Amino acid sequence: MSETIVYAVITLGGIGIVAAVILYFVSQKFKVYEDPKIDVIADLLPGANCGGCGYAGCRALAEAIVKAGSTEGKACPAGGSNTNTQIAAMMGETATESSPRRTIIRCNGSLENAPHKYNYDSITSCAFAHMSGAGESACAYGCLGLGDCVKACKFDSIAIDKTTGLPLVNHDTCVLCGACVKACPRNIIEIRNIQENNAVWVSCMNKEKGVDAKKNCKVACIACRKCEKACEFGAITVENNLAFIDSTKCTACLKCVGGCPTGAILTLLKA
Repeated sequence: MSETIVYAVITLGGIGIVAAVILYFVSQKFKVYEDPKIDVIADLLPGANCGGCGYAGCRALAEAIVKAGSTEGKACPAGGSNTNTQIAAMMGETATESSPRRTIIRCNGSLENAPHKYNYDSITSCAFAHMSGAGESACAYGCLGLGDCVKACKFDSIAIDKTTGLPLVNHDTCVLCGACVKACPRNIIEIRNIQENNAVWVSCMNKEKGVDAKKNCKVACIACRKCEKACEFGAITVENNLAFIDSTKCTACLKCVGGCPTGAILTLLKA
C-alpha cells in the first residue's frame, strides 16, 4: 500500500515538473512585451475612461501614444493642459498649446421661446422620445430636455435648467470629453474652438421652412438670408432652410447677430 502511494507521488510530481517546464518555454515563446512607459503614462491620465480622446479608455490612449511614439493627435481632454504637457515631456516632446474650446448648445428653444404643445408621458429618455415624435414643443430638431446628456456626463458638468428646460453647461468643470455630444440624438451639442473668429454660431438646428419653424419656436432660424446678405466676407450660407457660419471666413464683425430678426445667432463676444 505504501509503495503504491510513493509511486503515485513520484509520478504526479514528475508530470508536474514536465508540465511546468513546458509551460515555461511556451510562456517565453509567446510572451508579449509591454513597454513600461504605458504604465507610467496611464498613471498620469485621470482614469476617467470617458472616451473623449477617441480611444476606449485611458490605458488604450497610453498604449496608442507609446505605439506611435508621439502624442500628436492624441490628447486627453479630461486631463487638461498639465496632463498633456507631462505626457509630452515623457515622450521627449514639447506640448503644443491647443486652442481654447467650449461646449455650446445649438438650440435656444427654451420653455418661453418654444412653449409646450403636447405632454410627453413615457420613458425619460431623449433617444426614445426622439424616435417617438417631434417632442413637446413640436419642433423635430430642438432639445427634448429629458437629460440624456446629463446622464452621459461623468463629471456632473451639465444639467437641465428648470427655468429654460435646456441643458446648462458648467464650463468650470466641463472637461470637453464629448460624452454629451454623443448622447444627444438631435446633435444640438457641439464642442467648438472658441477663438475670435468662431465664437459666433447659429443656435438653431431646424431645417423646416421659416413659417413652420417659427410656429414652434420664436427664435428659430427662418432662412430669411438677412445674415447672409449682411456678411461682407461670405462666411454665411443658407442651406436646407438653415443658416451656417463658416468659422474659417468669419471675422466676428457681429453684423449677423444684430441683423437676425429672430435672434437665432448667438455669440460669446460683446457687440
